[in-house]
Amino acid sequence: MSIEKGLSPAALAERLELVSRMLHSRGFAHDLFPSQWMALRYFAGARTDLCTASELARFQGLANGSVSRTVRTLVHKGLLAKAAAQPRGRAEILEVTPAGRSLLAVDPQRDLEALLAGLSDSDRETLGRSLDLMLRRLPTPAAGRG
Repeated sequence: MSIEKGLSPAALAERLELVSRMLHSRGFAHDLFPSQWMALRYFAGARTDLCTASELARFQGLANGSVSRTVRTLVHKGLLAKAAAQPRGRAEILEVTPAGRSLLAVDPQRDLEALLAGLSDSDRETLGRSLDLMLRRLPTPAAGRG
């Protein structure tokens, strides 16, 4: 695919969708689904007080029910566990297990990170601003057209 100047919004949207589909399909690796990879990454990088299923749901903009199922699956697979120290009267704090950390070492997202690391600082900043803008302005499915 060649790089073109002045791409139309439709051409940009098409390319973004193609990249999105490629990334999504790569997320079916090591007996995990893309949503499970995202949850595992979240718990590996979040502050301890934010390592709850509810905070993950808030971060992803999803309902608690589906996120709770994802978390239960990761616990069942031995990739997440209840943290030893738990605050009183609060949601259960979770942590990534050693098995989860080992799996993150072969995270399929690492290829994308390597590709992005090869971009210039300016290109990464532009991409970051553009993606942030899309995340803020694109309607979620629940708020979409009816």
